[in-house]
Formats: sequence, structure tokens, C-alpha cells
Amino acid sequence: MSKKNINVTFPDGRVSDYPNGTNGYEIANGISPGLAKASLAIEINGKVSDLNLPITVDASIKIIKRENDETLELIRHDCAHVMAEAVQELFPGTQVTIGPAIDNGFYYDFSFKNPCVYEDLEKIENKMFEIIGKGLPFVREVWERNDAIDYFNSVGEKYKTEIINDLPRDEQITIYKQGEWLDLCRGPHMPTTAHIGKAFKLMKIAGAYWRGDEKNEMLTRIYGTAWRTEKELKTYLNMLNEAEKRDHRKIGKQLKIFTFDDEVGAGLPLWLPNGSIIIEELEKLAKETEDLAGYDRVRTPHITKGSLYEKSGHLSHYKDSMFPAMDIDGNEYYLKPMNCPHHHKIYSSLPRTYRELPIRLAEYGTCYRYEKSGQLFGLMRVRSMQMNDAHIYCTEDQFKEEFLAVCNMYLKYFEIFGIEKYEMRLSLHDPKKLGKKYVDEPKLWIKTEKLVREALEDGKLNFIEIPGEAAFYGPKIDVQVWSAIGKEFTLATNQVDFAIPSKFNLTYVDSNNENKTPLCIHRAPLGTHERFIGFLIEHFAGNFPLWVSPTQVMVIPISDKFNEYSNKILKILKSHSIRSKIDIRNEKMGAKIRNAEIDKIPIMIIIGEKEVKKECISIRRRFEGNKNEVDPIAYISELKKEIDIRLNKTR
Repeated sequence: MSKKNINVTFPDGRVSDYPNGTNGYEIANGISPGLAKASLAIEINGKVSDLNLPITVDASIKIIKRENDETLELIRHDCAHVMAEAVQELFPGTQVTIGPAIDNGFYYDFSFKNPCVYEDLEKIENKMFEIIGKGLPFVREVWERNDAIDYFNSVGEKYKTEIINDLPRDEQITIYKQGEWLDLCRGPHMPTTAHIGKAFKLMKIAGAYWRGDEKNEMLTRIYGTAWRTEKELKTYLNMLNEAEKRDHRKIGKQLKIFTFDDEVGAGLPLWLPNGSIIIEELEKLAKETEDLAGYDRVRTPHITKGSLYEKSGHLSHYKDSMFPAMDIDGNEYYLKPMNCPHHHKIYSSLPRTYRELPIRLAEYGTCYRYEKSGQLFGLMRVRSMQMNDAHIYCTEDQFKEEFLAVCNMYLKYFEIFGIEKYEMRLSLHDPKKLGKKYVDEPKLWIKTEKLVREALEDGKLNFIEIPGEAAFYGPKIDVQVWSAIGKEFTLATNQVDFAIPSKFNLTYVDSNNENKTPLCIHRAPLGTHERFIGFLIEHFAGNFPLWVSPTQVMVIPISDKFNEYSNKILKILKSHSIRSKIDIRNEKMGAKIRNAEIDKIPIMIIIGEKEVKKECISIRRRFEGNKNEVDPIAYISELKKEIDIRLNKTR
């Protein structure tokens, strides 16, 4: 028997009594007509729902208004529905498939009878404005499964029928209408199409296989972006425009940092001299940092017997991401996808005692992963990568200190590179997928996730929890960073491995002379050279900090008469290990300066008659004013100090 009244708890803790079946609009209107008008949806016990959905149980609620973060997903979801209606009206006979809200926007996959091209997006947008202007209510209906199948079959929507047939038999079939148009959808939606507003734009058209399976039909995917206000939309479009200018593929080619070659293979970057310098500087930074933190450096081979990956679990969990096996002397060998098993073997090569722990093994190891051709993207998604890898073997008592030390290493790197916005995401397991996606050790999962959570809380580090994204062998921290223009990147990881050490029989002798299994922390604060350098190129728009710039100083004599003195300055620069070049081409000084600016060289030293006579130099530095009649020895000494402390003067 249902309750006559329900208790509703508001965000401030206040509890009120309402008739069973009261909806969010009625609650908002009871507080004030203004709130009801501003309300777009309601959160009921943590789940966002339609504003007019009856509430039939005691609930904690939150009225969702336009300024709330939850509104973005609602706007984008509603926009996808309106786009689908616009497409079907403009292109009769088109089938709609799936259309979710995504980060920064939405998409919908269509099966067109006649091709839809980029030039069609403007008329689709105009039709969307027309539909939105009508203010059509979003109406939720529950249909019988057979009725839904019959309907979608009758209108030729075979994809919708397939979706319904794949749903669990006990799942409710919900339909949302806007005027005469309808779609299969779980919701929620805002009250009307008018609530979407005008802050949206269709962005591009791409191909997409039905359900992501290349054996299925190729569909047409239309992407759009949608925001709460036109100001937010403008900010996002400006960011995209700036991001295009900063594209690491374009700048990487311009600055001669890396290249790809078809004869070498897709996803296998070739580092040019300038890129190699950046790599060397990053490795130098990592090695210095890790030496101070007590790491020991190791090296491991590029190929290994498959039996090692069977033991580690990589073959069962990651085989699709590994290159095919090679037959060598009757044994299967694989290109190394990860360094972990090799480091475990190094740990087990010697007897260990508690007095030695923690043991920290570090390597910039090259790994190989088979990424599908369509997923390769510049340096961000490659098949060969050099990883800033390390494994820390420690006792449970040492875990918190070691884990926090790694997190603090991240923060140090963020400061060096001017990364101001970042987020640590604690990725947890899904209990329903134990034994499939995750190691089947429920107690160890709970215990280890608690250890990580406590470490983060004790270190006063901000983090969010993401269920279902853990590594197969333990929880992890994924680090998201945002570049100078607000573009998001996945940068680094800090993982806990509680399962694999026992598989490899890794032990240490404790103070009671008993064998114990250590915990293992797998960390990669700088990720891979490929992804991190791709990030740095876009973060700095190629204007690298002085210490990591491939060419730090360009010496520019105004004419051949000043070459001798210019070469003298060049020699002093090189004696201080400052990466320097001289431009003695038969060109005007303006052309030489423009060339150095195009190459994004941080400092130019200009040498003319005055500089030769006074044995001084003139300085032209990026982001700073010019300096004349500067003492070369004192200035070069200052530069050397700036480089050595890795000062970031890019802003």
C-alpha cells in the first residue's frame, strides 16, 4: 500500500511533507512562481529527472536551474532530439539511431537515403531554430514493448527496433515526444524545446559504424555543441579556433620536432633533432627528480615471451591492444605493451628484506600498442611510446607516504610547466565485473581503494571518484590537465597493484623473518614523451620555456663585418651549454629576425657596429622588451641560472 504523503528533503536539510505523486514543478511553484519558471529539471535521490515526474517515495531533491552544471547535459540531450527532428523533416526517409550528449556537445548517427554534406548543416541549424522557437513540450510516454516495435517497424526505423529487442525484457520502454515527432529515449528532458535557447552550433559530419562495429553499416554522424548562454558558446568557439592554431601536428611540423613516414608505419613517430632535444631535457628533469626521490634506474628489452604476459594477465585483458605474436624458436614473443612485468622480474631477481623497502625502479621504457588506424592522432595516439614509468614496491605501512610522494611529484611538474588547472580522478572497480574486467579479489579491492582514498584525503588533495575505470589489477589515479587555452588532456597515472605481485611470487622477509608480499605502485607522472610533448606544444603554442627550447639563443650579426665578434659570443654561449646558433646568411636583419620568430626561438642577440665597438650585446627576447648595451658575460651567466632552475617565463 503506497504512502499518502512523502517526505521531501531540500539541499539545506529542511524536510517538508507533500502528497504522494507531487512533481518537481509543483514543489517549485509552491516555493515561488519565479522558481517554477526558472526550473528545468529535478534531481531526485541523486538522479536528474523530468520536472513533471511524480515523486512516489521519500526523497532528497534539488531543483535544477539554468546556472546549474547538470543543465548542460540536458540542453545537449534536448538539442540532439531537435536536430534529429530537423534532419528527418529536411531529409525524408532518414533513419535515426543513437544521439547522446557528450563532453562539450552532442551527436546523432543517421542512416541517410541521400548523402548529407557539411554544407547542409546551416539549413539543419535554421530548422532547429524554428523548432525551438515553437516551444514544443517534451512529453514522456510509457509504451508496451510490442507496440513500440510495431510502431518503429511501420515507419521503417529498423535501428530503433533492434535497440528495443536488445533491451532487458523487464526494462520499461519510454518514448519522448516534441509535437508530432517522437523518439525512443530514457530521458530526462527539459519542459519544452524553448528551454534549449540559441547557444548551439552544428560543427561537423563524420562517418561512424553502427554500434562501433566495422562489420556494420557506415552511418553519418553529425556533431554539435550547445551551451547555457551565447557567451559560453562564443568562449568555446574561440577556444576551438585557438586550439586549431596550436594543433601540435601543425606546429610540430613547422618547428621540425617530429614526423611520420608511411614506409616506417602509421603511429610510429620519428623524432627530429629538435624533438630529440626536448626528449633529452624531459628525461633529464625526470632523472634528476627521481634520483632525489630515491629511484633506481633499470632497462628492459623491447620483446618478451608471451608466457610472461600470460602470468601478468596482460594477454587476457589487453591482447586486442597488443601487436601479434612472433614465432621465435617455437616460442611466442610479443612487442612489449607495458614495462610492469619486466620490473617485477627485476625485483624478484634478488632476495629482498623489509630493510630495503621501499624499492623504486624507474625506466623510460619504449612500449608498443596496437591502436586501430582510425584512432591514431598525431602524438596523442600512437603505436610506439616512451613511458616515464616506475614501480614502487613497499609495505602496507609505507604505502600512504609513497603514494602521496608520487602525487606531490605531479604537483611539482605542474608548477614547472605552468599547468594551473588539473584534476585527480580516483578510478574504482565495478563489483559486478569482478572476474571479468577486474581481478576477483573483492576484499582487496575494498581495502586498497580505502588506502588510496585515505592517502589523498590526508594529503589534502582534491579528487573525484569515477566508478568502473580502475585498472584490472587495482585502483588508480588518472590525472587530467588543462592547457593554457582550456583544452583537456589525460596526462598521467598513479596505480596500485595488489594482485600481480603475488602472481609473480614477489616477496620480502619482514622483521619476524616471514615472507610477505609487497604492494606495488605503478606511476607515470610525465606519461609518455609522445603525449606529453604533444600537450606541451599546444600548451605553449610552440613557445617553449627557455630551458626546454631546442634552440635557446640565435645570434644575428647585422652584416658580415660583425661575424667575427658574433662567433665569439656564440662560443661563449656554447661554453655555458646554452643551445645556440648563428644566422650568417646573406639576408637583411629584418628577415633574420622574422625567421627566428617563426622558429619560436626565445632569445635573439643582435650584433652591429655599436655592439662590436663597446663589446656588448643587444637582446631581443620573446614576451619582453628589447635591451641594449648589455654586458655579454653577465647576461649569459644569468641565462645559465634561469635554464638550470627551469624557470618558466612563457607568460
